[in-house]
Amino acid sequence: MDSVYAALVEIVGQDYVSTRTEELFTYSKDLGTSEPQWPDYVAAPATAEEVSRIVQMANEKNVAVVPLGGGLSLAGLALPLKGGIELDLKRMNQILELNEKGRYVVVEAGTSHGKLTAHLHKHAPHLMHSEPGAPPAATIGGNLAIHGQGDLGHPYGFNSDMVSGMEVVLPTGEVCRFGSCALGNSWYTLHPLPDVSMFMGWSGSTGIITKVSLRLFPCKKIQEQDAFVVEDEELVPDILYELTHVGMAEDMMVVSQEIPPPFNRLHYILINISGDSRKELEFKRQLMFDDRLSKYIQDGTGGIGAGGQEVPRPVVSKTSDWRKGGGFEYVGAIMPVTTYPECYKSGVEISGRHGIPYTTLGRVLGSGHSMMFSWTFAFNRADEETVRHARQALHETDEKVLELGGTLWKPAVFGQKLLMDRMDDGTLQMMQKVKHMLDPNGIMNPGNWEVA
Repeated sequence: MDSVYAALVEIVGQDYVSTRTEELFTYSKDLGTSEPQWPDYVAAPATAEEVSRIVQMANEKNVAVVPLGGGLSLAGLALPLKGGIELDLKRMNQILELNEKGRYVVVEAGTSHGKLTAHLHKHAPHLMHSEPGAPPAATIGGNLAIHGQGDLGHPYGFNSDMVSGMEVVLPTGEVCRFGSCALGNSWYTLHPLPDVSMFMGWSGSTGIITKVSLRLFPCKKIQEQDAFVVEDEELVPDILYELTHVGMAEDMMVVSQEIPPPFNRLHYILINISGDSRKELEFKRQLMFDDRLSKYIQDGTGGIGAGGQEVPRPVVSKTSDWRKGGGFEYVGAIMPVTTYPECYKSGVEISGRHGIPYTTLGRVLGSGHSMMFSWTFAFNRADEETVRHARQALHETDEKVLELGGTLWKPAVFGQKLLMDRMDDGTLQMMQKVKHMLDPNGIMNPGNWEVA
């Protein structure tokens, strides 16, 4: 194994390789309930060429490689389940191109969402990208590797729908580009070239994303949030249908949680709107509240909980640490909007059975085509009993998602196995062929999406 260490030092330099116990410990766990998994080495490359050389060496020596972004997936997706080299990509954090007229930006995959937001505020304040509801340290590449979603999900969809070009190091070490950039042109589109999107949603098990072009969208001068509140969960799908039909909101989430008390058993539909003038904002509000939601106000089943509040972009994770023990994990599911009532009731029931204050959240994706629904389970890291309850609640909720006709988003290994057990045989066989073709030696994030 010393030869692996020496090879890593030769590729990235002495300062960016470690086998020290205290540093390996840092990479052995994430914020969720997963058991610690120790890497044998940690390396931090600075370029796609260095990533390529490490992957080639790992194939020669049959050593696993696990790419790591911000380490914020919560579900153990970047833990070294079979040891090997943990590849920390956060040194690859350069913003390479900002094309204002073309509304796209090219970044290295280790660039954090917080850094990109700050860069746009300074250099192009009239443009924005879709931020996930995660801490600012979450990386662009990591978010795409799990089919991430963000606060422009309505009406634009997943963040992975907003990619205009991509550079990937394959599991055998080749560097490939996809989209117009593969022709030596600018990074403005993935289409209409043949679709070879085999890298998003695979949690790094089919390759390592090293560069990305992201679409940018108008950033209005004023951004505010309104809240519409109902007590009956059965009304939520109809209200979301009305709001998405208007098409004036920038982001829509539905929140219900046991703590703090004002949210308990109520459903807060949070509606982010933006405009370049007060006149524009009021026009949008009129279309939504006066034209579409007035019937709920008049019959007393719904009401405006708050209006016109200037709020920062939401960091959903801030709502979750009710145990004050530094731990939470959630099951994310992509559901039909119509399943919201049953999702909410299931979350309350499962949380209550495990003694966890319930937290449920749904974010509308793609004009109501689906909803990212999450059930969050908090735990105290110092109390193994609360960790056990949270882990069991996560497993029960994974099963409930499939029972309700949904699909799991960024599933941990337990959820991945549930999905593959139910998957169409032809689809599973195709996944096996893709994995074997790209990763013949099985070195890339082994343990995740083990279809072969």
